[in-house]
Amino acid sequence: MELEGKAALVTGGSRGIGRAVCLELARRGACVAVNYAGNAAAAEETVESCKAKGVDAFSVQADVADAAACDAMVKEVLSRFGRLDILVNNAGITRDGLMPMLKDADWDAVLDANLKGAFHCMRAAYRPMMKQKYGRVVNLSSIVGLRGNAGQANYAASKAGLIGLTKSMAKELAGRNVTVNAVAPGFIDTDMTAALPEKARESMLASIPMGRLGQGEDVAKAVAFFAGDGAGYVTGQVLCVDGGMAV
Repeated sequence: MELEGKAALVTGGSRGIGRAVCLELARRGACVAVNYAGNAAAAEETVESCKAKGVDAFSVQADVADAAACDAMVKEVLSRFGRLDILVNNAGITRDGLMPMLKDADWDAVLDANLKGAFHCMRAAYRPMMKQKYGRVVNLSSIVGLRGNAGQANYAASKAGLIGLTKSMAKELAGRNVTVNAVAPGFIDTDMTAALPEKARESMLASIPMGRLGQGEDVAKAVAFFAGDGAGYVTGQVLCVDGGMAV
């Protein structure tokens, strides 16, 4: 299997896109650490699904907005697996609202989770990956980070910032055989999109040239591409998985 012998950490890995990423990496042979913030039961279910594919897996609780928690999480992964080859920064939140109604707390919460959280995890993984002269970092941005979206200024800023962070770290780490790339999903069929009113879903579908929502597996396969040796000479790139929205 392509990723056999590799160890992965996926933040926000218990549900949705994160869960799909965990399962795809496990399917390709990687051991997987499933990070979660609060839903331990969902994380354990993802762990068991990974183990069913014949790999080692465990769950690790950490709020990525907390730098010390991220340091401890990476240390736990290194202790359990002996190495960290693949870091997928997927954890993120939304706190939507038009600018006049957007509170400072909403702005800070989204930037802390989506952007600072990735920074914390990348900083914690920096030295281990440099030392082993191998690493694959994949950051989950969003089409919103490229195009913007009314009522999501905080989310768009966090995801655009993540692209800048990706490109900067790609240059910083390239000499040590550590690649850093980003995947920018469009509208994906998750719990969040399923809860939208029918009118909102119709409007969403109308904006997608392919006329359908993406699946978590679509995003997971893009992440797995960047995580594999086939993308060893690819770094600092953003791959849109959006049904043509960015065209």
